[in-house]
Amino acid sequence: MTPQTEVCLEGISKSFAGVRALDNVSLTIGKGEIVCLAGENGSGKSTLVKILAGVLRPDSGSIEIGGHPYPHLHPIEAVRAGIQVIYQDFSLFPNLTVAENIAFNEQLSSRRKFVRWRKVREVARGALAKVGVNVDLDARVEDLTVANKQVVAIARALLQDAKLIAMDEPTSALTEHEVHALLDIIRRLKRDGISVLFISHKLREIFAICEKIVVLRNGRKVADGPAREFDLASLSLHMLGRRLESHARNRGQEHGEELLRLDRLGRGQQFADVSFALHAGEVLGITGLLGSGRTELASALFGLTPADRGRILLGGQPVRIGSPREAIAHGLGYVPSDRLTEGLFLPQSIGNNIAVSSLDELSSNGVLDKARVRGLIDEWVRQLQVRTPNANLPVQSLSGGNQQRVVLARWLARAPRVLILNGPTVGVDVGSKAEIHDIIARLANAGMGIIVISDDLPEILAACDRILVMQAGRVVEEVAGDTVDEDHLAARLAG
Repeated sequence: MTPQTEVCLEGISKSFAGVRALDNVSLTIGKGEIVCLAGENGSGKSTLVKILAGVLRPDSGSIEIGGHPYPHLHPIEAVRAGIQVIYQDFSLFPNLTVAENIAFNEQLSSRRKFVRWRKVREVARGALAKVGVNVDLDARVEDLTVANKQVVAIARALLQDAKLIAMDEPTSALTEHEVHALLDIIRRLKRDGISVLFISHKLREIFAICEKIVVLRNGRKVADGPAREFDLASLSLHMLGRRLESHARNRGQEHGEELLRLDRLGRGQQFADVSFALHAGEVLGITGLLGSGRTELASALFGLTPADRGRILLGGQPVRIGSPREAIAHGLGYVPSDRLTEGLFLPQSIGNNIAVSSLDELSSNGVLDKARVRGLIDEWVRQLQVRTPNANLPVQSLSGGNQQRVVLARWLARAPRVLILNGPTVGVDVGSKAEIHDIIARLANAGMGIIVISDDLPEILAACDRILVMQAGRVVEEVAGDTVDEDHLAARLAG
């Protein structure tokens, strides 16, 4: 090891029930270096990070941190060695304030009998200063944006004398503006000599921030080198083991009858005067920055938070959608942006998650027809290529991309006329993302009307025929998907 090397993992292997999750993987991270750990879901990234954090014990291999060898780590040893992991759920206390969350560990380690509230605020304020961001110290964490929760988690990590911070999918739920702010924070950490292990599916962000890229596939390291030696095509090839085809939407086809029309729809201060039409076979994109009203509009369309003015017309007839049940009865389906808390029953089986919205159609006199249930589950597992050995396994055992397929299967089993997709590829790998885009194209070609709500501009441009831009709760512009590029659309989002 050189003096500048912060972390060195050599020959790490790990198996679960005979299945090899990691096979002789080595990883070196220098002091103040930003390293990307890339790979599809199931490639072994999370297992490697858990070994580094002391959560899992490797079957073989060696670990060195700051020049000190460890046969394996316990979580407290990893923390003392300067290893901090910020998981996707941030592991914060939602009912405590920003200051309390940041200073929590410091207060525990001090072993004082009484909390010194002035000290709590001083500690929290100093930690946020290191990140270079101001957040209300008295705000409850549950009321913060995802971006500010991330800032709190980073600030807390810095208080533990972090030498390496591993960030697991840190930008999956952030807007474009928030992503740029986070990347600036990461650059600040680098200047302070803190190493960062950046785990992401978003290839453009990888090239924007990382100096070195390590690629895992099926538990093996298949590529390792400076970021300048990769491009989008080669990185995708290493991750997938095959070339990624272009999945741009064919916009030449004629659209069918009008399925949905909004006439000056509004709700409180969230959005107002939203009007548009959606036709059979059309993919309509709705994009905007955080607070633009795009998600609130989706919730109103599906009856989660009903609109309080304006009209919704389906097939030319005005309808009232005051609840999800009414939306479903009118032929609408909705895939939410947060599949873990809003879209799935995680402990339940894959099959139950697919069939849950179709139970009325699969029963007679209150008794489920088990053969029809099994047939429906098998059909949609096959059609959407959900990668699982058994549909009886809990849905939480699946990768992010396969979980998203399960949510899609639930609604497609009901054959909706209109499908609303809010962030359809959030947190899925590049291969699954392309496959989901293919599914969207196939559904549109079959005559379904689809609304894609996202701030992932490449996704919006690739998938959609028309794009509506929202700002401050209003639609401010409509553009054809083939008349703008990513830079122009980003400029329009920013006003």
